[in-house]
Amino acid sequence: MRIIYPNGDGVSVIIPSPRWEGTMEELAAKDVPAGVPYRIVEDEDIPADRTERDLWTADFSKPDGYGQ
Repeated sequence: MRIIYPNGDGVSVIIPSPRWEGTMEELAAKDVPAGVPYRIVEDEDIPADRTERDLWTADFSKPDGYGQ
């Protein structure tokens, strides 16, 4: 699982550490900027080709939550 959130004109991706023992929601609350919407997505939902990463977009109209 990954956490994504809007960052300027792009999308930021949070990859949890293998040592992370909390939930994805706890990680998002800790690492997503306050008030910013986020989504929790499957690894496969993140494009493998990173050459145009600055052009990635995502729909945050129905977020899984907001950073605290």
